[in-house]
Amino acid sequence: MVESAPLNVEQLVRQLPRTAFAFRGYNVTNLGRTHELWEVEAYRPTLARWLGIGSEVCQKAHGRSTDLVARVVGRCEADLDHYADAVAMIMAVELAQIELLSEVHGADYGQAKLAYGYSLGELTAVAANQMVSGAEAMEVPVTLANDCAALAHDIQMGILFSRTEALEERDLIHLCEDITAEGDGVIGISAVLSPNTYLVLGQRDTLARFKCLMPKVFPKSAHLKRDPNRWPPLHTPIVRQRHIPDRASVLMERMSPSPGLAQPTLFSLATGLANYDTEPAREILRRWIDHPQRLWDAVAYTLKEDVELVVHVGPCPNVIPATFGRLSDNVRQQLARMSLSGISMRAMSNLVNRRWLANLLPNRASLLRTPTLQHVILENWLLDNAPS
Repeated sequence: MVESAPLNVEQLVRQLPRTAFAFRGYNVTNLGRTHELWEVEAYRPTLARWLGIGSEVCQKAHGRSTDLVARVVGRCEADLDHYADAVAMIMAVELAQIELLSEVHGADYGQAKLAYGYSLGELTAVAANQMVSGAEAMEVPVTLANDCAALAHDIQMGILFSRTEALEERDLIHLCEDITAEGDGVIGISAVLSPNTYLVLGQRDTLARFKCLMPKVFPKSAHLKRDPNRWPPLHTPIVRQRHIPDRASVLMERMSPSPGLAQPTLFSLATGLANYDTEPAREILRRWIDHPQRLWDAVAYTLKEDVELVVHVGPCPNVIPATFGRLSDNVRQQLARMSLSGISMRAMSNLVNRRWLANLLPNRASLLRTPTLQHVILENWLLDNAPS
């Protein structure tokens, strides 16, 4: 987990104009330290209000009593059978954290430079930017949550990576399409974490088939690691089997997105572009349902835009901090390997030659800034700076 030296309130406020807010998505654990935030008297009313909104959205969508406050207080994780609760809770806690930062500590989110979110986090970022209400943002994924979770029963996640070589996305797309065309399950890219790392979700035995065929497509340095957990197949073509993209589009017709805040700039992981101010928000959010998450594009954009601080929003964020952490380590090691000064030849021979990164550095010198980027896990910061 990437986290820099502690910043006090004044330091954080001063750095807001060069800060990016990164919102987390769904994980197998989603409570984080929210129960500790609940124990802070100054934070409890805001948390209670947002968790109440999330509970109401769940109850309206599925017609059953939902109490997200009870989940937080009781430290009761929402498993895949309660996926709708998990979705609403993540988004509610993220929006509460942003409000606490502003109302309790005077750090105005609207002064930040950039914002984006991974998976559910993109919808939360749209709400945080006041383009839609928090309840509107929650409604679509909460309403469709049961069908997304039902599709997960035979889904496996694979992490495709290479420590040395870049892996061509078009080759990965073609391989997934060829396996899908065999007619025994759908497989597709769920996320592009970097040029050498992808998340793939596949039904039934498609991941095993993928592993058998990948040596014909990718270099010997490519590996496939299986994740043991079950994952709802958002951001893949699998969701089309229950007409989820079309049903989401119909739900979105009730949205009335406004231009929202002038700042921060909102970057979409569905498109890999900062295009919320040039394209209709609903069109971008429709792509969010079944298009892979382009996290690498967001990372590269963050560095190009001369951001100095990334604030990670939500309960125990993982994917985005881990991606920045890996990139920071890779940049340091690649630079050490490329430099003969201050390092022995023996040490040089023990360093991995990350050709995928070496090839990028001449044209993307902004990647060199990665090790100097500061990171704040917002729930930790809120607890460290809680009013007495």
